Amino acid sequence: MTRPAITQPQLVPVTSVDDHLPAVPAAALTAEAIRGRLAALSAWTPEFAGDGGLFPGREPSGAAVLIPLVQHDAGLNLLLTRRTDHLRDHAGQISFPGGRVEPEDDGPVATALRETEEEIGLSRRHIDVIGQLPIYSTVTAFQVTPVVALVEPGFTLTLDDFEVAEAFEVPLAFLMDPAHHRHHRFEFAGAERRFLSMPWQGPEREYFIWGATAAMLRNLYRLLITV
Repeated sequence: MTRPAITQPQLVPVTSVDDHLPAVPAAALTAEAIRGRLAALSAWTPEFAGDGGLFPGREPSGAAVLIPLVQHDAGLNLLLTRRTDHLRDHAGQISFPGGRVEPEDDGPVATALRETEEEIGLSRRHIDVIGQLPIYSTVTAFQVTPVVALVEPGFTLTLDDFEVAEAFEVPLAFLMDPAHHRHHRFEFAGAERRFLSMPWQGPEREYFIWGATAAMLRNLYRLLITV
């Protein structure tokens, strides 16, 4: 089925909010707790496997993203990017650093590290990869491997201004609280799309985290909340 494009996700009606679900406790949001949880599970079924359907004329491609958890004294923050508005895919959206797998990449971890360094200038010497989440299939035909990593503070970012408009951090505790998870439903010309959002109010503006980024974060939530 052809999937309708969503160009203004903020305007799509909210159908429900998951404030009835428990937040991940603080003890499960430490660097060592997350490392241990990822190491303990060799395989698991995510809540969201993909967007559902594909835009026409797209051949599936491998991709990888980094889920960079910055280690601050007050807790872990997630480092995210806002893509520039002129890109072909996911223009203007909030996303993890990452991109398409290239022939020279030795697996998804190599892709995620290379793309992160190219997009935001985060050196891999600051990055400690601790695991992966299940592959997520996007509506734009990317088969995305999310690579989870801990990031030491003290880094300096250099953004690729063609691809990245800005980089910012969000407290992981905020994102792992379903009271901030909103479900949306969009229908056009008989086709339907549903998506999740986690809007974050930063110091100067709101960041509308939605779509594949929000879905992969929800999968991380399910991993960390499962006993």
